[in-house]
Amino acid sequence: MQEISWDDFEKVELRVGTILEAFEFPEARRPAYKVKVDFGEFGIKMSSAQITKHYTLAELPGKQIVAVTNFPKKQIGKFMSEFLVTGFADENGDIVLTAVERKVPNGSKLI
Repeated sequence: MQEISWDDFEKVELRVGTILEAFEFPEARRPAYKVKVDFGEFGIKMSSAQITKHYTLAELPGKQIVAVTNFPKKQIGKFMSEFLVTGFADENGDIVLTAVERKVPNGSKLI
């Protein structure tokens, strides 16, 4: 494991957002959804997430997630991803979203 400095860590914008909507993403190479997330003062942004094994489209709206919001935008096929959804792989390699235990303001930074 490579150590990083506190300054390195502070550069990463890990922020909370609330999923407003989730959509099918049939063009994705691996099964994924598109998610529209409200990051408060940082705006509403779109991304994709390979979370189809543990989540349905219906249960995602209202869920608060943790995302990296200061990566450059990334083109995924015809879709532009504006942030990185974070999560952990389970024993099968399927992603479980990183979420907060209690509701916090959208846009809050992990400290």
